[in-house]
Amino acid sequence: MLGQTPIIAFIPTRDAAQSRSFYEGLLGLRFIDDDKFALVMEANGTMIRIVRVGNFTPAPFTILGWQVQDIHKSVADLSAKGLTFTRYPHFEQSPDGVWTAPGGTAKVAWFADPDGNTLSLSQH
Repeated sequence: MLGQTPIIAFIPTRDAAQSRSFYEGLLGLRFIDDDKFALVMEANGTMIRIVRVGNFTPAPFTILGWQVQDIHKSVADLSAKGLTFTRYPHFEQSPDGVWTAPGGTAKVAWFADPDGNTLSLSQH
């Protein structure tokens, strides 16, 4: 039943203005509305609600990611705009921050939004 309906993603924020600048200005999501509960953004047909939650502790894992065709180009493009990719001591990552899964089935690069939420790019 739900496999044929659109998905809405939710991301918490303490500072909506800073989040809008990040998600719209840096990442290139399309701003739809500010309904006072959340910023409503759109990414390739998916609604993303950046919800005003006040204080919270970011999850220690990825909460949202984008599948890209060429991860190294995407990392380079976002790095050129000032985005810093996260390095993890327990993962062997390329110089630009990309980790390759065992067997080469996926490549992932992580970064944080202004609230410390972990986001990712992946190539499969």
